[in-house]
This record gives sequence, C-alpha cells and structure tokens, in this order.
Amino acid sequence: MAKTVVVTGCTKGIGLAIATTFAGMGFNVAGCARNEADVKHLEAHLLQSGPGVKHRIVVCDVSKTNDLDNFVNTVISTYGKIDVLVNNAGVFLPGQLITEEEGTLEHLLQTNVISAYKITRSFLPGMIEAKSGSVFNICSIASLQAYDGGGSYSISKFALLGFSKQLRHEMKPHNIRVTAVMPGATLTNSWAGVDMPEQRFIKADDIAKAIKAIYELNDYTDVEEIVIRPVMGDI
Repeated sequence: MAKTVVVTGCTKGIGLAIATTFAGMGFNVAGCARNEADVKHLEAHLLQSGPGVKHRIVVCDVSKTNDLDNFVNTVISTYGKIDVLVNNAGVFLPGQLITEEEGTLEHLLQTNVISAYKITRSFLPGMIEAKSGSVFNICSIASLQAYDGGGSYSISKFALLGFSKQLRHEMKPHNIRVTAVMPGATLTNSWAGVDMPEQRFIKADDIAKAIKAIYELNDYTDVEEIVIRPVMGDI
C-alpha cells in the first residue's frame, strides 16, 4: 500500500520539487496551492507517475480558515492517515518593520506560521496513533538571522523555527521525526527578474533531494535542523 505525503504550496519552486520527488518514490501526493490552473496541471502530471497511487491536489489559500479546513478534510477522507507532512506554503514580502504596510505582520504570520500549526495539529493524531511519521517545516536562513529588508517575513520565519523546535520536543515520545529545513537563496519565482547568475542560487531539486535523504534514514534517527546555502554564501 502506497504511503502518503502532504505538501502545501506544491505547484512551484521547492514545493513542486518535493511533490515530484516523493511521487517518484511511489508516494500518494496530496497537495494544495492557490492557483487553480497550476493545481490542475500538476494533478494531471502526477497521475502519469504510475498505477497504484492516488494523487489529490486541491485549490487552497492556507491563510483562509475555510480553505484550510476543506483541504484537511479532503486529505483525511481520501487517505485516512498520512506518513509525511511538508509545511512549505508561504509568502515572501520584503520590507522594514517601521515602514511596511499595516497588517503585513498579521498576514505573514497567518500564512507562514499559523497555517502550518493548524495543518500539523490536524494530521498529528494519525501519526501519533501509528507511532510513525515525519514532519518537514520549510523555514529559511531568515529563521536564523536578521537582514536588510527582512521585516515581518523574518519574524514569521523565526516563529516557524520556534514551532519546529517545540514540535520536535513534544513528538519525541511518539517516534515522530521533525525537521526544520532552512534554505538560503533558492532559484524560485521569489527571485524572478534578479540579475544574478544561476550559480548564486540553490536549485529547488537540491532541497527536495536533501529531504528525501533525511526521510530515508533509519526511523529512529532524526535530523532536527538542516541549513542549505549557495556555495558562494548568502545573497
């Protein structure tokens, strides 16, 4: 019976790389994203990955409670329990705390942190019952250090790392592995239009390969945090 991975924000960039990597491993892929055309395209693509798997990609804005509830209910009704959760959905809004638009912090916390908190709480009971599961939270280098233009985005990513640390602590007795993944500049749409060579960026596929390698470790080994940077350093 195929295992199931849930990947939020799965139609582009790091999320897409993770979804297609796990599909290639024979997993059912359940995912969500905001753009309906992207969702339909990915679901059609994944359905070509072979027999014996069941993929469901749902239109969902994780910052909206109704969308989030619908996504979780769809996954649970389709698969029951899941084996791997990747909290990848997020939004990047550069700025400065003193000048960014009012409401930016609330929006970024809702999208980047609270959605992961709610989704994780929804799927944990099944993992706890099975005494097995892996949770990957896609944090950021911005989870570790302040930087120019970080603004409320950096606050939200610091918070996501804090959530990962507390979740890891609480899940130890249940044999559930929790990993905070902190990529540096990755070649995704967030950097579209930037005049820099590709060599200055991490490839999204490399993030997916790292997660795959961590997942395939012994069930009793947990990589708690992983930092991935371009070889030439941060941008």
